[in-house]
Amino acid sequence: MKFKCKVCGYIHEGDKAPEKCPVCGVDASNFEAVDAPAAAPAKKGFLGGKNSNAYIVFYSTVMVVIVAAILAFAAMSLKERQDANVLGEKKTAIMQSLGLAGNYDDVVSAYVVDAQGEVMPQYSGDDALQMLFDLPGAYADGTLPVFESAADGLYVIPVTGKGLWDEIWGYVALKGDMNTINGVVFSHAGETPGLGAEIATEKFWAMFPGKTIFEGTEYVGINVVKGGAKEGDNHAVDALTGGTKTSIGLQNMIKDSIAKYVPFLQKAMSNK
Repeated sequence: MKFKCKVCGYIHEGDKAPEKCPVCGVDASNFEAVDAPAAAPAKKGFLGGKNSNAYIVFYSTVMVVIVAAILAFAAMSLKERQDANVLGEKKTAIMQSLGLAGNYDDVVSAYVVDAQGEVMPQYSGDDALQMLFDLPGAYADGTLPVFESAADGLYVIPVTGKGLWDEIWGYVALKGDMNTINGVVFSHAGETPGLGAEIATEKFWAMFPGKTIFEGTEYVGINVVKGGAKEGDNHAVDALTGGTKTSIGLQNMIKDSIAKYVPFLQKAMSNK
């Protein structure tokens, strides 16, 4: 408690007034009790202060929105460059399947054919390349991109399918007879390393050149045989050891994808 001297104004703190004022010397009867001023209420600030739940939720929400906006802006800014890199990889793969050196743009012409094998003039070579970003969608629309190296008499058919875990895709280059494989390139999104992922190796690709996809006039595709293809079988290659599911997926990918091009291939054969 606080006690004030009524004579000199001295303030004494304690349980009772002092017997004598140490300033002016008057006795305790000249002191009166005084109340301490009430403390001013603390200001809570925005949303109740930094320790309130409302402030924490608001702050977290704002930070999430800002970070999301930054990431979205970065993704949009980089998309054009990323797409250009992917397109460059696709061009390189096409050249690999052709077994040719040089620049894709100097060697290859691209166009689109329909399900009847007729060229669709409304689509450009760039359109054909863009279809590689969603080949299943292009197939569903009845648009089939073709890549041709006319000077070398070679044609590339893009293929797409499913492996054990995820998408697989590739390019099958045919010689001018539209039957004999000149070369292949395959890749995958997530097959098992050392097993199914071996479809993306040159060792596996090396089994395909010289194989044929027609038996006479009948389209048969290429079989990927578990245990090994029989000697002299022009329509089969060895399956991957330990990669049976991926091998089956690749076999189906080649057969189903190229089947869509059979009218085009047969027309090209008849014009030779």
